[in-house]
Amino acid sequence: MRGCAPVVETDLRAKHAIMRNDAFMFFRGTYYQWVQQWPEVCAELCRTPTVLAVDDLHVGSYGTWRDAEGRLVWAVDDFDDSYPLPYTNDLVRLATSVKIAMDRQVFGIKLHDGCDAILKGYRRSLVRGGRPFVLAEHFEHFEKLGLGAIKPANNFWEKLEACRTVRHGVPRDASRALRRSLPSVSMEYRIVRRAAGMGSRGQRRFVAIADREGGRIAREAKAMVPSASQWLNRGRGCRQSYCDEVLKVAVRSHDPFQRISGRVAHPPARSRFEPNRHHGSAERAGRGKITARHGGGGR
Repeated sequence: MRGCAPVVETDLRAKHAIMRNDAFMFFRGTYYQWVQQWPEVCAELCRTPTVLAVDDLHVGSYGTWRDAEGRLVWAVDDFDDSYPLPYTNDLVRLATSVKIAMDRQVFGIKLHDGCDAILKGYRRSLVRGGRPFVLAEHFEHFEKLGLGAIKPANNFWEKLEACRTVRHGVPRDASRALRRSLPSVSMEYRIVRRAAGMGSRGQRRFVAIADREGGRIAREAKAMVPSASQWLNRGRGCRQSYCDEVLKVAVRSHDPFQRISGRVAHPPARSRFEPNRHHGSAERAGRGKITARHGGGGR
């Protein structure tokens, strides 16, 4: 990570502390080790057709957002590590995360049943050509997805508002991206920095907070770094982030606020918040905890 973008050392230390005490968080925070061991441990499964994979897929990769029609949608909401890989990578990694979650007693199912459900759903989706999962039309699945009562996170806005205002050190293009993502470029707002995620924890995240029509809104900009798979391949096939491509081709009801700007270079020479210099930034104004809570959804 340090070789790709500026990092926040205190966030990295906190990340490592969390990983030491939680197997699932360790799993999420060490995808680079998965890509190294996967070809050796599952060599036979690697000899399968290549697709544009999620790559770092696990049970925590799914979330909700509001689409352009205001409907609540459920799907994978993290494509930061997307990369062309054998399709089996996503299936095995997702099943592995189910096993770890079961060991933590997060799921009350048997591993065999969980793996069967993954394969059954994958095959059915292939036959149907995929289908957006609009929760407004699938209430019967709420309980299965753990969405029986979607509520804002405890003290979410209070915690965000408590973050110190960043007055210096915000990259110019990150500041510009946040300003342009707001309903009006002339509205008043402040920028704070927050720590979130696990695999990406340690990267700088800047959040613009503003008041609008009786409530608060927030927009987040986070630097994009190359996929761990690209790092393993020593940057071969260096190109614009695959995250942008997978968002365009995925069968889903898209998040109207999520945008990718700029290009990802490998190796980078400067901050990723410089799209005019072959660096990119992800404008996340409708995804993850910020907008999901604002829109009534969440992970």
